[in-house]
Amino acid sequence: MDETEKRTKAWIGDAVLALFAREWILRQTDIAPSERIEVFTGMTSNRFLACTGEPTLMEAKIGVIYEKDGVDKAFSYIEETLLPVFKKQRQNLLKSPGSYRGRKSKI
Repeated sequence: MDETEKRTKAWIGDAVLALFAREWILRQTDIAPSERIEVFTGMTSNRFLACTGEPTLMEAKIGVIYEKDGVDKAFSYIEETLLPVFKKQRQNLLKSPGSYRGRKSKI
């Protein structure tokens, strides 16, 4: 896949990831409405995606799955590959007393 195609697929994958993140956040009873933006940003940021691979490539992969197999398969991929990493990071951050974000953060 050339760079232009990768970026196009990543643009689509970014939108799918954003939809997944919003739906997931709304189902979490421990995330206050005032914290949703912070959690969303954490889950969709390039900084987070870099923990699992090159961010644009990760988004492109989501975009390819979405185009080939639909939103359910793309959501399954996110749930199986990205969500466990995000949950672990979030849990560690909430447990970390020296976190620069403080114990109040829900990311």
